[in-house]
Amino acid sequence: MIHTNVQVSTTSPSILPGDVPGVDLDAPVRMRPVHDIFDDAVARFADRPCVDFLGRSYTYHDIAEQIDRVAEGFRQLGVRKGDKVGLCLPNTPYYVVCYYAILKCGGVVVNFNPLYAKREIAFQINDSGVRLMVTLNLKQIYPKVAACFDETCLRRIVVCEMSDILPPVKSVLFALFKRSELADIPSDLRHIPYSRLASCPPIKAIPPCKVDDLAVLQYTGGTTGRPKGAVLTHANLSANVDQLTRWMPGARPGHEVTLCVLPFFHVFAMTVALNTSVNIGAELVLHPRFELDALLKTLDRKKVTIFPGVPTIYTAINNSPETPKHDLSSVRCCISGGAPLPVEVKHRFEDITGAKVVEGYGLTEASPVCTCNPFLGVNREGSIGVPLPGTQIEIRSLDRLSHTVADGEKGEVCIRGPQVMPEYWQNPDATKATFLDGWLRTGDVGFRDKDGYIFLVDRLKDMILCSGYNVYPRAIEEALYLHPDIAEVTVIGVPDPYRGQAPKAFVRLKDGIINVTPNDLRDFLEDKISRIEMPRDIELRDELPKTMVGKLSKKELIEEERQKTASSS
Repeated sequence: MIHTNVQVSTTSPSILPGDVPGVDLDAPVRMRPVHDIFDDAVARFADRPCVDFLGRSYTYHDIAEQIDRVAEGFRQLGVRKGDKVGLCLPNTPYYVVCYYAILKCGGVVVNFNPLYAKREIAFQINDSGVRLMVTLNLKQIYPKVAACFDETCLRRIVVCEMSDILPPVKSVLFALFKRSELADIPSDLRHIPYSRLASCPPIKAIPPCKVDDLAVLQYTGGTTGRPKGAVLTHANLSANVDQLTRWMPGARPGHEVTLCVLPFFHVFAMTVALNTSVNIGAELVLHPRFELDALLKTLDRKKVTIFPGVPTIYTAINNSPETPKHDLSSVRCCISGGAPLPVEVKHRFEDITGAKVVEGYGLTEASPVCTCNPFLGVNREGSIGVPLPGTQIEIRSLDRLSHTVADGEKGEVCIRGPQVMPEYWQNPDATKATFLDGWLRTGDVGFRDKDGYIFLVDRLKDMILCSGYNVYPRAIEEALYLHPDIAEVTVIGVPDPYRGQAPKAFVRLKDGIINVTPNDLRDFLEDKISRIEMPRDIELRDELPKTMVGKLSKKELIEEERQKTASSS
């Protein structure tokens, strides 16, 4: 079910921006089976490069042939319409093939983070009902998946050989020098070599697929409790692809090169780097993990044109002494997501590359992209942009959620559109709490300006209550980012015996900076934030915790402070 035609009591209209240069905001959003996106690309770009993995290249025809064979392989393993199949893979050709093959044979993709602990993998297997998992024969990943056999509903594992997808020379070197990284795989009925699936004949009986069918179970990060499975339908995902494709009016179908360093198991990369790139016939240059030197060489060697990323990756490139040694001038289009994009980071990266960096916004429950700054026209700094085609956004009163607020007033950002999930998987209570008369509550506090641009203030759950006043960590973070020697900053709320809570800032200075003290930073903030917002403590650190996609993470710091408080009481 897609939420439409819901009437609410309002004091101002929904956000419906005016013209966005080059973007058709009025045409109906196209929805189709997700695997049709790849088939349609093959029909147009069969002989064009599709995947580059560490120097080994595959055309769209090559990948399409594997998809059809592996889809038949899944069918022969008993995968039927609606069956859940797990992917516990980094960015490799295996992920691209298996993702579309599962969907093509009627299955449902369940993404797993390969860096998850065994406990986290086991929970997600049982919650989703995954009985078949696809993973690599690496010691870093396979043993955690195999350990779930006896305590979950997992019954079989398709094992992919790392050496089989490497270029010939690298494959030999890997076999010689990296053998210690390979897991021992039992020869039994519970383990199926990927090669067996890839040797099947191409699938002929493709199950019928409705756009409202479940395509992907995408689990949230679980920062406020156990992860929840967002039910993303073929309509949700394909709608977001159509919206994003329209948002890039300068894209040249069949001629773009996308750097895929963000992991496909994360919803942002799955939609922006994988599905949308396939939709325009781009070449996908896959990196299984973020390594700065390798990434810089790839940007130069492959003449990458599209580079979806997160602020920490752009920051790393900006600050690397190796960056000037590489030609990055081919990069034209960058969508930044996952975290607020500091203006300094944006400007510096644009100066280095000549690219246009636009900040977007989304969430797992919306497939994920909801707003973005335009590539043509006004790119409003500090804003997450305007709604994508077919997307409506309202700013709801924090005191009366049934009412919207006027432009410039803060409230909770609520979203409605074809990319918004219908529900959480087998979790009606969470679904009820997340939807308000058909609108998705994001938990983000923001406001709209007179031109329809959205600005985020903070997360409702991150808001710090100091002496009865609402303090938003993002306001403090943005003020600290104005300091020329700060590379990264995170602000959380910590217990305070007098004020209830107080802000605490964790700061990483730029490389080589050693003469900046917490008192210096406090002096710097004096004229930039109010006294109530002034951090009680500023702690300098060599590194700040991050998520798998490079987004600064607060939960580890919150847990550290909780333990400090518990041990001192």
